[in-house]
Amino acid sequence: MGNNSSASVIEEPTLDEGSPNGAKAARRTADKKAEEDAPKPPGPPRSVWREYFESLVVTAIMALFGMTFVVQAVKVPTGSMQNTILIGDHLLVNKFIFAPGPHLPFLPQREIRRGDIIVFKYPGDQNSGVPVSQQHDPNNTPFITNYVKRVIGLPGDKIEIKGTRVVVNGQQLAEHLVTAENGQDNPRTEEHEQDAPLTLENEPPPQGEGPYTVYWSARTRRAAGQGLNEDNDYYPTFKNNNVVTVPANSYFVMGDNRDNSWDSRFWGFVPRNLIIGRAMFVYWSYDESAPSSNLFLDFINNTRWSRTGTMVK
Repeated sequence: MGNNSSASVIEEPTLDEGSPNGAKAARRTADKKAEEDAPKPPGPPRSVWREYFESLVVTAIMALFGMTFVVQAVKVPTGSMQNTILIGDHLLVNKFIFAPGPHLPFLPQREIRRGDIIVFKYPGDQNSGVPVSQQHDPNNTPFITNYVKRVIGLPGDKIEIKGTRVVVNGQQLAEHLVTAENGQDNPRTEEHEQDAPLTLENEPPPQGEGPYTVYWSARTRRAAGQGLNEDNDYYPTFKNNNVVTVPANSYFVMGDNRDNSWDSRFWGFVPRNLIIGRAMFVYWSYDESAPSSNLFLDFINNTRWSRTGTMVK
């Protein structure tokens, strides 16, 4: 052998597929590939009831999330906001818009504004001298009963009421005043007239311009025109004090049906943490003043179909 011989390359021997060992190796490879490519065996079949149950659970979770953080349905049982909101209106409330915490610019959130119609937990009568924890009115349970009112005063505002005029920080609040009367029940009829919408009148004529309408009785408006009811002692919140200042993190609210509204004039202010959200629209309205005879027919005949989808403002 010479020194100039080239280096040799040693290769591992390969199996000829024609040989017995090669055929076995090829079959093993093919079997392994077929096993990998084969579809996985299905699990136990799901029954119809299981599918319904799973759908129900998912729906319940989504509904719970929505009602906790996004929207809430409430019914209006009283006439303090008539004719803006009627007795028997069912509202959807936007809970997200006033959610506590920092407001991000890309989310539909904002601070509470004057004129907003809000839903909140009744805070109890702060002017009665009775601790809220000891107030047991079944129709107005503190921290449980939902109220719907319009925001009139923001934190730090100075509020004064002169007859039918509301003065905020020394300036008369822009409101459209209309004369209207609450219905009186007639025991000889099947209707519940006291739950019907307000009856509008022309005397005294409408007065003032504003983004919303408030309703006073003719008697109250005539007295205001004569300067006879400008004494705030009638309202417990203003007792011995013509001007009140809205505390921090609180709001002064009033109903649009000013002669028939149990509101901040009588029981005080609404703490921020009791506010649920902003009333959005009517998703169903049932005429509580109409006579009742048959459950199915009542639903058809007494539903105020024209109010469905009405925005609250």
